[in-house]
Formats: sequence, structure tokens, C-alpha cells
Amino acid sequence: MRLFDSHCHLDDAAFDRDRAEVLQRARAAGVQAMMVAGINHASSLQAVHLAEREAGVYAAVGVHPHDVRHCSADQLAALRRLAGRPAVRAWGEIGLDFNRMYSPRADQEHWFLRQLETADALDLPLIFHERDSGGRFLELLRSRPRAARCGVVHCFSGSQDELEAYLSLGLYIGITGILTFQGRGAVLRRMAACIPLERLLVETDAPYLTPAPEKNRTRRNEPAFVKSTLLCLAEVRGDAPEALAEAVWQNTCRLFRIAGSL
Repeated sequence: MRLFDSHCHLDDAAFDRDRAEVLQRARAAGVQAMMVAGINHASSLQAVHLAEREAGVYAAVGVHPHDVRHCSADQLAALRRLAGRPAVRAWGEIGLDFNRMYSPRADQEHWFLRQLETADALDLPLIFHERDSGGRFLELLRSRPRAARCGVVHCFSGSQDELEAYLSLGLYIGITGILTFQGRGAVLRRMAACIPLERLLVETDAPYLTPAPEKNRTRRNEPAFVKSTLLCLAEVRGDAPEALAEAVWQNTCRLFRIAGSL
């Protein structure tokens, strides 16, 4: 079966010593495509360079809510220019994170809206990050409606009400290795069984959120491990793994406007 890791950070320094080997292991595991999501200008530039060198690797550009305290109009303009390169298929990851508050709330909201407007102007799919925003993320998203907007809620771990709201907006739902965690993943497993098949994506968020069973032997996640998340997702949904993998592949290619055959 062919797999698409819809969200990873292969540009991260955690992969500097063995990035080529990580890519080889991913391909050996059936991961034929990967989306590398930027978190600031430097990260986005590295993601684009990686995507331009490696077959089946694509890039998203943007400023993560943790990093927006350093954002500026010049940085946003530079990202907009970078987004014109063919390897770039999405804008993100962007959003709100009121859990750790690495950036002030006012900065997060301001640059979330500016980036949302920029992505809409460029007609790029969006990769969203939301954590503990208490409904503010949805409030801001709805304040800038656009019928043609498409995107994915990366690393979904919200409530049933939030899930239904995202689906009503036409968004895809990104499932990470949290699904495989015995305690923390229990609620997500219940909800994942009810998500429409045509809205599902799988992702690693590598080097973070290593799924079981790999997390029992290594802390660093990598794209090859997306297969464990896919297999767990198939089990909780009662789907045949091969059929689910193909549906998720098609979903991801459709969202990021990538030809289905690589």
C-alpha cells in the first residue's frame, strides 16, 4: 500500500545526521510522499529546498503560532514569494496555541488572520494548528469566510463539537500517533471511527509524537512510522488497511492538488 505522511518536519535538526537514511526507511515502508510543514521563514526555506531535491517530498510555508512573536510584514512578504515555487503546495502550519503561549495572544491572532488572508489570495490549501484556544480559532476562521478555502486541522485532538465544526467547514482531519497511545488516545480513537472516510489524513508530525509500537524503542518520530498510525486507524474503524491507505492517499493528493500517481 502507498502512504502519504501529510505533516512532518524533515527540516528539523533532529534529522541532520541521517536525513538520507530517514528518507530511505520511509520509502521502504511504503511512504511514497511527504509534506514538510514550515514553522517560520528559515524552516520554510529549508522545507522548500528539501522538496526541490527529493522526489515525493512537498513543502508548506508559514509561521507557527509559537514563532509569530518574531513575524513581520517583511517576513510575510518573503514567505509569499517563496510560496510561488512549484514545490510549495500549502500554507502552514498556522493557527493558535494558547497552551504554552510562546507568543502573545494578540500576536497569534494578528498573524493568523494575516496568513489566512495571504493563503486565500494565493489560493493555497492551509495546514492549521489549534491547541486550547477555547473556540477562538473557529471564531477567527469564521470571521474570514471563503467558500473555496480548503485545509486540514493538523494533529486533531479536540472535542466532538470541534470535530463537527471543522467538518462543517469542509476541512480535513489529520490523525497522528496520538491515536496509538493507550490512555491519551482513547477519546481520539472513539471519534476517529466516526470521521467520514473522505476527510481523513494521517501524519507523523515527525520528529514529535512517535506512535506505538515505535515509541517503546525511540523518542524520535520519522515518516516511516506513519504506517503504524494508519494500521491503528484501520483497526478502530474496522477498515481494510489497504483500502484505507488508498483512500487517505487520494484525500491527501486531492487536498494538496498533487497528481495521484507518483
